[in-house]
Amino acid sequence: MEIRIGTRKSKLALWQSEWVKTQIEKKFPEVKVELVKITTKGDKILDVPLAKIGDKGLFTKEIEEAMLRGNVDIAVHSLKDVPSKLPEGLKLIAFSDREDPRDAFLSNGKYKLDTLPEGAVVGTSSLRRKAQLKILRPDIQIKDLRGNVDTRIKKLKEGQYDAIILAAAGVKRLGWEDEIDEILSPDRMIPSVSQGILGIEGREGDKEIEKIVREAINSWESEVAATVERAFLRTVEGGCQVPLGCYAVVNEDRVHVRAFISDLDGKFFHKEEGVFRFSSLKDADNIGISIAQRLLSAGGKEILEELFKCK
Repeated sequence: MEIRIGTRKSKLALWQSEWVKTQIEKKFPEVKVELVKITTKGDKILDVPLAKIGDKGLFTKEIEEAMLRGNVDIAVHSLKDVPSKLPEGLKLIAFSDREDPRDAFLSNGKYKLDTLPEGAVVGTSSLRRKAQLKILRPDIQIKDLRGNVDTRIKKLKEGQYDAIILAAAGVKRLGWEDEIDEILSPDRMIPSVSQGILGIEGREGDKEIEKIVREAINSWESEVAATVERAFLRTVEGGCQVPLGCYAVVNEDRVHVRAFISDLDGKFFHKEEGVFRFSSLKDADNIGISIAQRLLSAGGKEILEELFKCK
């Protein structure tokens, strides 16, 4: 049997897909796994902030189309890049163990976020990070930053930025951990939905492939956390790019959730946090929906309507 993995060409995407390939072949030596490299829209447009492009499938659409055509069988994604609603005929079939879900702070000069000089330039294109940075350090300048992990670190070293913020998971997976000056606690900066989790996407109805991939890859704790966080995202987004974050930590039959919605400047910042009991993925989905509804009722709905004209 052969399984073809559709993957982006970046170093991180290839690392992730090679890791999944290794796990499958280790568990099922009789299965041959092939990587098929695909260029996505997000790989082509490198000079525009992601939020301004407005396409939720920037890093997934072309790979999903290849799956639906039958050119590849599964896709390996950084789950934080996967839209909350998938194309008809596709589903998430497995979730990896979660790498560090937090944000990493890298600087020129071994600074931490609190010790960075006033007026320093910090690079990020994430609306989520921008809104939280404006609360934590309203005195700094925030400048958009695009490119893969290597490119972003190169721009930092060239002096285009005094500091940059990246997902710790990607930095660690590529072996750049020594460049990190500070890991930002979720108490200070709530992570992106599903940050640190690899999501494996497949076709509905491919039961044999799904069984193989789940057995080789799937983490129940990651699946529960991702279900909570993606339900939150699905309920809040309404078709718009908004500053938001949601982070769920699973401990046996309880899940601790932190989430927020904000306007672009961090002036109207609404946060919810709580511990919830669950016994199924349906419970996890309902927890994410409930947290989102509480935030929308607390002022999030007005933020969406005012800033993004989402009704």
